[in-house]
Amino acid sequence: MRSRHFKLTLQQLEEKEEVELGNAEAMRLAKDDQQSAEPRETWGRRLEFVLASIGYAVGLGNVWRFPYLCYRSGGGAFLIPYLIMLFLCGIPLLFMEFTVGQYTRLGPVHSLAKICPLFKGVGLATVVISYVLCTYYNVLMTWALYYLLHSFSPSLPWQSCNNTWNAVGNCSTGFPGNATHLKSASQQFFDHKVLEMTTGIEHAGGIRWELFGLLVLAWAIVYFCIFKGVKSTGKVVYFTATFPYFILFALLINNVQLPGAKDGILFFLMPNWSKLLEVQVWVNAAAQIFNSIGISFGSMISMASYNKFNNNILRDTYIVSLANSATSIVAGFVIFSAIGYMAHIHNLPVDDIATDGPGLVFVVYPEVFSTMPVSQLWAPLFFIMLLCLGLDSQFAMVEVAVTFIVDGFGKKVLGVFKRKELIVLAVCSVGFLLGIPHITSGGIYVFQLMDHYTAVVSLMFLAFFEVLAVTLIFGEFHFLHVMLEKMLGKKPNLFFRVCWQFLSPMLVLVILISSIVQYTPARYGKFYTYPLWAEVVGWFISLVSIIWIPLGALHELWTTEGSLLQSITPTVDLEFVSEKPSGESIALFAAA
Repeated sequence: MRSRHFKLTLQQLEEKEEVELGNAEAMRLAKDDQQSAEPRETWGRRLEFVLASIGYAVGLGNVWRFPYLCYRSGGGAFLIPYLIMLFLCGIPLLFMEFTVGQYTRLGPVHSLAKICPLFKGVGLATVVISYVLCTYYNVLMTWALYYLLHSFSPSLPWQSCNNTWNAVGNCSTGFPGNATHLKSASQQFFDHKVLEMTTGIEHAGGIRWELFGLLVLAWAIVYFCIFKGVKSTGKVVYFTATFPYFILFALLINNVQLPGAKDGILFFLMPNWSKLLEVQVWVNAAAQIFNSIGISFGSMISMASYNKFNNNILRDTYIVSLANSATSIVAGFVIFSAIGYMAHIHNLPVDDIATDGPGLVFVVYPEVFSTMPVSQLWAPLFFIMLLCLGLDSQFAMVEVAVTFIVDGFGKKVLGVFKRKELIVLAVCSVGFLLGIPHITSGGIYVFQLMDHYTAVVSLMFLAFFEVLAVTLIFGEFHFLHVMLEKMLGKKPNLFFRVCWQFLSPMLVLVILISSIVQYTPARYGKFYTYPLWAEVVGWFISLVSIIWIPLGALHELWTTEGSLLQSITPTVDLEFVSEKPSGESIALFAAA
């Protein structure tokens, strides 16, 4: 009997020892995981985050898209729907994205997955659309580098018709006006020298090797500016985000003194009140706000995720959004004062010179410089300004992809690449390879197709589902105001709560429906229409980002046990930190 009792006691002691050893091992592994979870990077100073956000928001679209939309959509009257959309959609939704990024300290994929698991695909879609956009956006930087190098020539090469690339029979040293058989020398330089453009997308032609080398250089600049993360980006933006303003105001002071500038400015701002009755004008205003500020591209969520937990994002939201819109308006004065000057020089109506897209930057403005005093000074400064405007936006779009990889697969990827710098190199290298089709002789057609189906078609779908997930399903009252109260110590005011709950979702839905109803296929210039197969490719490009929304929902429904209600229940822990969280608690939440 005593022997049996001894055996039972020994067995109990062994079991207890195994449990204690197991607990000790589990605690050791948990401690190791806690130590291995590196604290998330943060911006060196709040000013760096603000400058990086302004730099991303203020891009080439402010220089060409806004002035053209303004003058085509009612001139000064367009400012009314533009400002309404800014205050009802732009500012509230930017504040929403900053809130989500700063509170969760995660990129768009993982933060949106925690907020609304059913729509976790929205976060991945924003990463995809940003990365697709950056693959061809850097082509603009390539063209700007090409013009910058040629602007140091003894005479600007786009100002005469006596060059080997000119078709002398239909070349004009000014703007041809209604003479459709003529092209300006500046247009021929862009078409025949820079692009060596073919007649359509079906004729791809060979690679432009000069542009190939400059594309390598453009991606190298991007890499060396961001390879150390926000620590290096934060230092670069002190120059890239501020220098364009010096050039922009210098050009403004110079241009308004030119003869004919007044006519161009009046043409830009002349109100056409009847345009306010057209739905498309309101759609254009909203689309410009979304494109310019960067709503639904994931970049603002990603950059805010590197903020300190209690950073005042409300103040930053006002600074970024208002600086962006003010820059657009100033750029409009700069561009149209120059166009008015060109119309005066060539004795043409302003309407014959104003144009949309890359042509405004790479055709009209180079032509302006060829007739301005001290053209050898203004031309290089202008193209340096374009590089700064484009690079800031490029930094943010590439950083979205890097943040996604590090947040989701950090340990596995670092096990292969060893260092984060090599991950950034891989992301930039793939982006470079995907940009090569744009620098063939038919590349401009590929560029226009990509831009139409990425920045126009896809964006509205993503914006709608992001707003749906965050403001309606996640809940503005129950969650967003709790986040803000923990970070800022106060709840959002009535204006933001009404916008998040009612106005912003309603307006985004109206914009989406209007975009579908009034859909028009992509075009290049006034006459070239894409073949059917190219339209199919365009829709495929659009679906590359959109498809992740239904796929993410199906995956969540398939893998989640329980009801549909459980699949839309947020997994964000609103009690995971105190009012002043430690770096350790935030790092543990981000690793969860």
